[in-house]
Amino acid sequence: MAQGDGIEWRVTPGLSPYAGTLAAMEARAAAIRAGEAAELVWLLEHPPLYTAGTSADPAELFNPQGFPVFEAGRGGRYTYHGPGQRVGYVLLDLERRGRDLRRFVHALEGWVIATLARLGVEARRAEGRIGIWADGPRGEAKLGAIGVRVRRWVSYHGFSVNLAPDLAHFSGIVPCGLADFPVTSLEEMGAPAGREAFDRALEAGLDDFLRALAGAASAAGSTAAPPAFPVGDQRRA
Repeated sequence: MAQGDGIEWRVTPGLSPYAGTLAAMEARAAAIRAGEAAELVWLLEHPPLYTAGTSADPAELFNPQGFPVFEAGRGGRYTYHGPGQRVGYVLLDLERRGRDLRRFVHALEGWVIATLARLGVEARRAEGRIGIWADGPRGEAKLGAIGVRVRRWVSYHGFSVNLAPDLAHFSGIVPCGLADFPVTSLEEMGAPAGREAFDRALEAGLDDFLRALAGAASAAGSTAAPPAFPVGDQRRA
């Protein structure tokens, strides 16, 4: 489904194998940079698996379930993907939208938080911790994760939000390296939302997200070389 501003909005049903998705995402990012493809927001779910970011510590992987583990190339440490978790891959040309990675991550967090607000869920940022946080039945808990990579000023990877996954599956890792905080879901918080409702709320905020990047675009004037580095959920130095 094509969107305004030249962005393709893609929703893939079922469970998408991770390796093939990662390869498709990397190919699309290269095509965007070459001017051969439109930008893309891609919503999907994966089968149960763990991904390792560039800061992953092997001591934080236990994996008693024997789930597959993939090197993701995004920033951050270990995270879990599985049924009941909405994953959004955001492939944008930041050369066009402002060469400001910090602003991009901040705007991405804000987009997810605003989406949850449309569903009646109060979520927030947390000082010193990338990601999406909320007050769950076990106290302050992580509701969503952010992990991105930027190569030649094209972003890929994105975010995940726990709608109704099996939270026991997070016990196979130290999620995002944050051992002091539990992981929660909309279901555990008593605010269940299906994929379709989440997707509609996310799409409703797309223009606001792009406007949040527009300030970076108007201020962009750097002649610095395009980056090829990841940013993701972990404690900031």
